[in-house]
Amino acid sequence: MRTYPRLFVGGEWCEPSTAETIEVVEAHSEEVIARVPSAGPADVDRAVAAGRRAFDETDWPRLPIGDRIDAVRRIVDGFAERAEELARTISSENGAPIGFSRLGQVAAPIDIMNSMIDVAAGTAWEERRTGRYVDYLVRREPVGVVGAIVAWNVPQVLIATKLAPALLSGCTAIVKAAPEASVDAMMLAEIIEAADLPRGAVSVLTGGAEAGRAMVEHPGIDKISFTGSSAAGREIGARCGSSLKRVSLELGGKSAAVVLDDADLETLAKGLRFASFVNNGQACAAQTRILAPRSTYDEVVDAVAGSADSLRVGNPLDPSTKMGPLVSRRQRDRVRDYIAGGRRDGARLVTGGVDAPPGQTTGWFVQPTVFADVVNTMEIAQEEIFGPVVCVIPYDDEPDAVRLANASRYGLAGSVWTSDADRGLRVARSVRTGTFGINGYAPDPLAPFGGYKESGIGREWGSFGLEEYIELKAINGIPT
Repeated sequence: MRTYPRLFVGGEWCEPSTAETIEVVEAHSEEVIARVPSAGPADVDRAVAAGRRAFDETDWPRLPIGDRIDAVRRIVDGFAERAEELARTISSENGAPIGFSRLGQVAAPIDIMNSMIDVAAGTAWEERRTGRYVDYLVRREPVGVVGAIVAWNVPQVLIATKLAPALLSGCTAIVKAAPEASVDAMMLAEIIEAADLPRGAVSVLTGGAEAGRAMVEHPGIDKISFTGSSAAGREIGARCGSSLKRVSLELGGKSAAVVLDDADLETLAKGLRFASFVNNGQACAAQTRILAPRSTYDEVVDAVAGSADSLRVGNPLDPSTKMGPLVSRRQRDRVRDYIAGGRRDGARLVTGGVDAPPGQTTGWFVQPTVFADVVNTMEIAQEEIFGPVVCVIPYDDEPDAVRLANASRYGLAGSVWTSDADRGLRVARSVRTGTFGINGYAPDPLAPFGGYKESGIGREWGSFGLEEYIELKAINGIPT
């Protein structure tokens, strides 16, 4: 078992202010694999003080962009050197299959950081413009001290998404990891330490809701960037709003895959293995509502069930595994409750369910589950389950499909499946979500990622994500 007695605050390993610790439990064995400190408000105070000193009293925010790019590149290099260790650690923490962890938990954050480096290198940090009355400069300046609060499902993706643009823009950052994914956060702290950033530029805290609240309410933090549930995001947004603190929120989803009557069902079945079931269904962008035309409804149900049944369930560290356990007993029980509720509401269970796979005596497993005969107003069609559960919902015609896709309080992602590119683009333009795919779902790290409605505020990735960490300043009346 790993033990981390200290917190990484302002570039140094410090004794925590409390004796409370977090036990990190492996999703498959259900055994404690690590113990880390649980940061309290006093630890947040120290991290903020270090971040403020680095931002207010050092050259870090005013360094040439090339120097900040070099600093982030050193983090990328350290991350790459420990890639396999990070992948195996995250699979142990949250149950992600090792094949996905190598790609989606480790290669993806490297790609995100490198993409942000390219964006920062091409950004006009100061540009002269001609106005109606005077010439002026537009300057892009860092927003200040950033508090980054992340979820456990793709922890390093979420950290990279916030940390890279924060540092590249000249901000300092305090990262608060989710308790369930604390070990990989400690590994990242070691990588940041070795990258030799200015003291105070980054702090990494492990802790629960108390530490998160302390960050949100701290007057020394200029911006909060949060990824997590819509319920938590609503509270964070309200608290930030009361003090006019900058905030960006990447929240939940209940995304729809719109299957048109000319869709290739083999392509659909293959594509849904990622679009709907990636990371054991523990993905905010998972397409968990499959909208199928009545004319081919039974065939679509069979294709979706076939996709679910093709996923080998087992030990996440086994390379042949495509579906691992869920992150915790609480999450498994929550998903099981939704499955039971779907059956009570009259949905037809086509495949999967609550039983653990044969031979698995430990681990918080839920089999890939498909419901048919689902009405869009049912709880399983409206609530974000965050597990491997999808609903196949019938529709009458294309306008009805779009109506159903939009009949959700969320608006994060979605897809359309068709042999007609023009029809696909028409549907994509009509569904109110922040990201959308045609015959697949694969977000690009240079494209904006974020949601409509209760799926959040703001955008991440690419130039759109960098702007979230920037304040615009106009200097009027500059000499000609």
